Amino acid sequence: MKQITFLAKISALCGAMLVLTSCYLPQRFDAEIEIDAAGYYSMIFDGYIADVGLYQGILDGSINEEQEAEKVAVLMRDLSRDTAMQNVEYYQQGHFRVTWERKGDLLKTKTVTFLRRNESMISLKYVYDAGLVEVMGRSIGKADKQRLAESGLGMQGEIRVKSSIPALDHNATEVIQDKNDELSKWYVWRIKNIFQATPRLLLKIE
Repeated sequence: MKQITFLAKISALCGAMLVLTSCYLPQRFDAEIEIDAAGYYSMIFDGYIADVGLYQGILDGSINEEQEAEKVAVLMRDLSRDTAMQNVEYYQQGHFRVTWERKGDLLKTKTVTFLRRNESMISLKYVYDAGLVEVMGRSIGKADKQRLAESGLGMQGEIRVKSSIPALDHNATEVIQDKNDELSKWYVWRIKNIFQATPRLLLKIE
């Protein structure tokens, strides 16, 4: 009964939360974003993501090896559809190793998200009316973080954002002056576990 109750919670988590629409969750990763004063950006994610439903099914035995292979094939096709996906490989227990990279003009694109807009893990957004650039990590409620942690899923990694655009607000772990560009700074978030605050950075284009 306890196992069924826990599975129901995971199912509700995946179905009800916008941030976990398809249940992809970043695990161990390295992410880097650069954006200049003209709005040109590059965004790279390299690391592991997990499909929560597949992970839990393998863990509790409700998904056998044949079913796992079938589901992995479907998820691989899903991930590979994204033209920004440079590489995707299945690791184990619902975890995928991915390399994703996109670049362009944010002032035209307005919003860039990894992985997709309806399942954003990291987003870069231009707010035209206010002349603002927002960088946001995945937002997960406290109770949902606890459920994910209890299932054995965590989150560790580093997010780095380089920009010469002045910052209005941020909660970075560290801010470092770029050695090669006196106008630019690196905003760094060192994420040690899933319970840390959601990374955020607000830049003002002058």
